[in-house]
Amino acid sequence: MILRNLSHPEVMLTRYRAHGGGTAHMLLTHPRLASLMFLAHASIPPGQLLEGHVDPMEEIYIILKGRGRMQVDDEIRPVGPGDAVHLPIGAWHELVNDGEETMEIHVVAGLIPGQA
Repeated sequence: MILRNLSHPEVMLTRYRAHGGGTAHMLLTHPRLASLMFLAHASIPPGQLLEGHVDPMEEIYIILKGRGRMQVDDEIRPVGPGDAVHLPIGAWHELVNDGEETMEIHVVAGLIPGQA
């Protein structure tokens, strides 16, 4: 069993600025994971965003706390706690926190195709 949380020493060392507007930590990463690239936690303050970008892997954004707007390619939808958003490989995506509290999310990413 691998157990991680935001207070774990290895996780605390992974803090980084996520796409211009959030703070993120890697909870679990490849190669500890057999078929996933990573599980990350991100916090996005009110009025901030994870800037639009494209990733070379499939992802799932899981909204834990807060409210916002998620855009995937041309589709824009409101998101809130309990929502899970699937991002296909190569989809442009952006997440805006348009609520009044810090948004917290988990991001699960599959392996990049062709990577073992």
